[in-house]
Amino acid sequence: MRALTGVWRWRHNPLRRATDRHEAWVALVAFVLLVLAAPAVGWFFGARTDDALQVSVRAQQARSHLTTAVVVRRAAGGRHFVADPEIATDRTPQTLVLARWRAPDGTTHHATVSTSSRNTAPGARIRIWTDREGRPALRPMDAPTAHTHAALAGFGAAMVAALMIEAGRRLIVWRMVQQRYERLDQAWSRAGPDWGRTGTGS
Repeated sequence: MRALTGVWRWRHNPLRRATDRHEAWVALVAFVLLVLAAPAVGWFFGARTDDALQVSVRAQQARSHLTTAVVVRRAAGGRHFVADPEIATDRTPQTLVLARWRAPDGTTHHATVSTSSRNTAPGARIRIWTDREGRPALRPMDAPTAHTHAALAGFGAAMVAALMIEAGRRLIVWRMVQQRYERLDQAWSRAGPDWGRTGTGS
């Protein structure tokens, strides 16, 4: 809005200079880019990131299997808190246990895994994620988390675009001011030596 009023104010001002109008137009163009281009950049990068992450979600879910395991005993390390970056949940308490389960090919596996289940007594059944060979695997990313990451990526891209637009505006205005000072110095150097002399300008 300030850019719009600046262009209108200098349009009919008798004291306006060409550089004043130019600076006002630069501000107007920067304002339009901030309103239109920055959100468009954010949407573009957010959409592309979401598409890529959704492909990754489907691939991770295809490679992972939710399996039922039987707790053998609790493992050393006890209870701790983890924040899985692949899921859209807060930090949850996890317990390390030694468990056994059957892989898709029927073989039995034993390993130390972490579980958020409250019942970790020997013989308790817990749900764990495994890969195609039956080895413990991280929980695959879910779709809501992918959308969140994509939205953050789009927001970051929009902010970077806005900063670049503002930096470009400041650079252009700075260069225009420097050129104005250069022209003033040149005019001063031409007119200065004759000032104060009788008959100057006659």
